[in-house]
Amino acid sequence: MGNREALVEGAKACLLEKGYSRTTARDIATAAGVSLAAIGYHFGSKETLLNEALRALLTDEWATAVSGGEGSADVRAVPGGPHEQFVATWRQVIDSLSNPRLRALWATQFEVLSLGASMPELVSELTKMQGEAREGLAHMFGGVDPDADPEEVQAIGSLLQAMLLGVVAQSMFDPDSAPTGDQLAQSLRTLADRISPSA
Repeated sequence: MGNREALVEGAKACLLEKGYSRTTARDIATAAGVSLAAIGYHFGSKETLLNEALRALLTDEWATAVSGGEGSADVRAVPGGPHEQFVATWRQVIDSLSNPRLRALWATQFEVLSLGASMPELVSELTKMQGEAREGLAHMFGGVDPDADPEEVQAIGSLLQAMLLGVVAQSMFDPDSAPTGDQLAQSLRTLADRISPSA
């Protein structure tokens, strides 16, 4: 493993252990077993490195654990149709919170969201990831066809992203009130019926 890869792995470990704001450049260099100067050489700044590590945690670890991999069932292979895929994906989202590493990742994400008001450059960087994240969620939850209109994919992904933040927050802080995948599917159907335009 080269220094760049070691720094990303070190930053990932620090994010999960200390969070975003409490991680120092020295912490990362120590965890990676490289010099402090290597951070500037490979990434330019500690923040750029932390953002890259956060992106890797979300796309490589969390998405893999939820969609299928790392010992979890492949939700794309669930028998049935979009409803069954939707329910199975939510089940794996909630189940993933029993993994201390993924739970720590969510705690870090909520920390990053709270830092946004005082760190606009962080929000700007994370905003760049959102289009890809919304598209991934729309497909992961079975919400769109493979050839769906890109605007529709983004809109559905935005709804799922908002739901995901809320459901994870409930599951972490008030697990007894967190909805199941079946309850979410039923609630969405009920809401869609109520807010459909009148004929």
